[in-house]
Amino acid sequence: MVNACLADARRQALTYEPVGLSLAPSTGYRADDASAILGVGDEVFGRARVAFEQWRQFDLGWADVFPKGALIAEGTVVAVQARTLGMWSLNACRIVSTCDTAYEFSFAYGTLPNHAESGEETFRLLLDPLSAEVRYEIRAVSRARALLTKIGGPVARLFQARFREHSIAAMRRAVARTG
Repeated sequence: MVNACLADARRQALTYEPVGLSLAPSTGYRADDASAILGVGDEVFGRARVAFEQWRQFDLGWADVFPKGALIAEGTVVAVQARTLGMWSLNACRIVSTCDTAYEFSFAYGTLPNHAESGEETFRLLLDPLSAEVRYEIRAVSRARALLTKIGGPVARLFQARFREHSIAAMRRAVARTG
């Protein structure tokens, strides 16, 4: 089922415009942000980067990314599988941008037609050149797309907030475990 979803998604267009929506939200979209300091120094940044490349920010127990070990590169299509309210959902996304510098490693993915939402989500690791703090940031800009998501808007938003909170905890565990 996952492979069929991915194969279909690779041929589909994004469900929103323009690419870069997470940088400048359009009318009708909600922006949600979360961030946390993971530690201090180049070594922590390196461990966080390895964790990112392994999609460890999705090690939540109730969510996962397929294919395992997907390359973080523009054009890569992934499916996020999540269990909410006793049901599994499979939501396809395409990586639409990346950044890889000495002080930032990030990517944004955009939703594809089988996704419950429409929009873009950015995942960033930042190394502050002055304080050496390593920060993990998530920014989601979205609106409900699927009927169940539209009907259950407040509940869907609670699960989105839960994802951000659990993703930060997963990155903290990954950085600590990698070290």
